[in-house]
Amino acid sequence: MRFSTLLFALAASVADARNIYRPNSDQSLVKRTDLDVPGQNPLQFCEADREKDIITIEEVILTPNPPEAGQTLRIEATGTVKEDILDGAYVNLDVKYGYIRLIRTTADLCKEIQNVDLHCPIEKGKISIIKEIDLPKEIPPGKYTVEADVYSKDDEHITCLTAVVFFNRKPLGGMFDFDL
Repeated sequence: MRFSTLLFALAASVADARNIYRPNSDQSLVKRTDLDVPGQNPLQFCEADREKDIITIEEVILTPNPPEAGQTLRIEATGTVKEDILDGAYVNLDVKYGYIRLIRTTADLCKEIQNVDLHCPIEKGKISIIKEIDLPKEIPPGKYTVEADVYSKDDEHITCLTAVVFFNRKPLGGMFDFDL
């Protein structure tokens, strides 16, 4: 499983992430709490107190919504960077498949944001990204939990996002469909 950065490196925490909705749930885009990231997406902030975060995420839109294995996922994200983000910024990334930890690592933010066509330094001010990602059709069905906690080179908090990702098993179709 590839994790493509966070919305500004994190739209990417979604980015490769896959069908990020609860199976068989109402797919309407009703927001659940003040932790929900604005827009049409399944992202949530890790904590309610975000005033000191270096990035203010204003909106994230995923198309299609929800994303599906084998489809192209379009990510549109906007926000405001409150101070320059320099080389040395990093992401603590945790990815689980069910209860099994797949990844727990620290990644170089400036290297990862290249996946969404950004480069360090990320200058203070408004920022927007649009990125299309081809999701593989072979994504194993199941529940994925992703958390990306992002810090500057000086350990100042940039942002933290989390998502729960479900991939459902698709019918085989064709010659394997039987009416019994």
